[in-house]
Amino acid sequence: MKRIAPLLLFALLAFSVASFAADRPNILWITSEDNGQELGCYGDSYATSPNIDKLAARGMRYLNAWSTAPVCAPARTTIISGVYPPATGAEHMRSEVRLPDFMKMFPQYLREAGYYCSNNSKEDYNLVKPGEVWDDSSRKAHWRNRKPGQPFFAVFNYTISHESHIRDEIKDEDRIHDPAKVRVPAYHPDTPEVRKDWAQYYDRVTMMDKQVGEILAQLEEDGLADDTIIFYYGDHGSGMPRSKRWPYNSGLLVPMIVYFPIHWSNLAPADYKIDGTSKRPVGFIDLAPTVLSIAGIKPPQWMQGSAFAGRYPGKARRFNFGFRGRMDERYDMVRSVRNDRYIYIRNYMPHKIYGQYIDYMFKTPTTRVWRDLFEAGKLNEVQSRFWETKPPEELYDLEADPDEVHNLADSPEHRRVLKRLRKAQRDLAVQSRDIGFLPENEIHTRASGIAPYAMGHDRNLYPMKEIMAAAELASGLDPDATSKLKGLLTADDSAVRYWAALGFVMRGREAVAGAHDELMKLLNDPADAPRIAAAEALGRYGSDTDAAVALRVLMELAPMDKTNLYVSMMALNAIDAMGDRAKPVVDEAAKLPTTLPGMPRKLAEYVPQLIKHITGVTH
Repeated sequence: MKRIAPLLLFALLAFSVASFAADRPNILWITSEDNGQELGCYGDSYATSPNIDKLAARGMRYLNAWSTAPVCAPARTTIISGVYPPATGAEHMRSEVRLPDFMKMFPQYLREAGYYCSNNSKEDYNLVKPGEVWDDSSRKAHWRNRKPGQPFFAVFNYTISHESHIRDEIKDEDRIHDPAKVRVPAYHPDTPEVRKDWAQYYDRVTMMDKQVGEILAQLEEDGLADDTIIFYYGDHGSGMPRSKRWPYNSGLLVPMIVYFPIHWSNLAPADYKIDGTSKRPVGFIDLAPTVLSIAGIKPPQWMQGSAFAGRYPGKARRFNFGFRGRMDERYDMVRSVRNDRYIYIRNYMPHKIYGQYIDYMFKTPTTRVWRDLFEAGKLNEVQSRFWETKPPEELYDLEADPDEVHNLADSPEHRRVLKRLRKAQRDLAVQSRDIGFLPENEIHTRASGIAPYAMGHDRNLYPMKEIMAAAELASGLDPDATSKLKGLLTADDSAVRYWAALGFVMRGREAVAGAHDELMKLLNDPADAPRIAAAEALGRYGSDTDAAVALRVLMELAPMDKTNLYVSMMALNAIDAMGDRAKPVVDEAAKLPTTLPGMPRKLAEYVPQLIKHITGVTH
């Protein structure tokens, strides 16, 4: 009897799992890196993507799917949490923040419900995992490793289309697309290097498509195709410059194809049509609640997206939203929103050029030749814009101007559209408690033992109304706002003082001269971020004596072993922005520490890259 009991228990468990599997569909997510809708099924005649096209013919394509972020880590952070990263403090590239205790990553809910969850294999979250998230997250992860009959949620991520592979050497047999036939977007110069990079990007998409076909074939081999719901999507726009890293439509628009077998058609989206399309705005913010809904799990209310399939469908949004924070070693803050036709961009740091020097981005030949042609004065107005500072607002008509090069923000005919999208952007910031208005170091110091999300929802710790108003006043570039900004240099909140000082950086020499004494006093501020912003203002636009004083302040804050990583990056960025005026500290900067005990490996390269650029190693 003692020998029979374990067998009986195993049989009951197997029956239970099999019964559960009959109630729940399997779910397969196929993802690819750094590619937009450059696929045959999306009408791109230059593309070669037979396997994805075949899947699309069996399923449905979303025409207005956005990745929320135009770069991998914050985009994947959106997916895994179901929360906008600016609300969790995780918007900055390869940052590391914790979630509040009541939040989980969505596979944890699936596992609790009996699903086998595998991820093959990229994670790249800007969040600390709250416990065990996956049953297996490795290059060996596969649905085949689950218990017999257990329902699965499996992710397979393909990297062959990644930006880094655009610049790889490629075998002759893998050269599929003729560079002479590629369409060069209006913002890129038409050169052999640019054409080669675009053609190779399409080649890599074709190679990725082959890998997609292989995993779909395995599903068929295992007899699971009729019981598995399939999603395919790219993780953001193409790896080409001004797509990846930029929250234009070119950086955020992704392919998203969903396939629901007949057996699970009751869980399909309301507008599901075989070989059909949907114009519903969907995004990565919706994926977590959608997969939970498909699995029969009611999405938690704190998730900020809306399920578009399953047992708990949510209300469709009118808009999709995007953002840009720190990209590797360079700081920026951009928010974007689009409806079915227009995209609105809000640049909160318009004093920075679009094409800031990012070491990794400059490894792509297109980036280098584009910059070199600009410096040689050989680009037209549209092509030159990437290397110039930004306007506070941008508005583009995606129907008339798919390359997003004709800014309609000052167009009287588009004033109503601008106001509507501007309001949508502001409303989301307020509703989600966007803490990207804080300098990155203060996201962490203000949280001080609690999750940044919780800090952002505490009005005492984060007086958002005042901080956001200062950011909008500073970045709006209204010359009449100078006197108000001058008054804010002595505001109670350090982030307000920071934005006020940045407002003078944005306005240049004459404005800085008018607030000279106040900015000098701010060099002794108790908070680091206002000191750095004031030092940059005086260092770039003050007298030679002012610049010398500003450099000493910045060099005091630059060693990360004496301050912290984020303060160091901010100070080094300010020194770099001073250009030739920073020459007196070049030798000193070369000796700054480049490592820090306990620093997350994913953040380790940024300070060294900034030091190299300041000292001329990568100019």
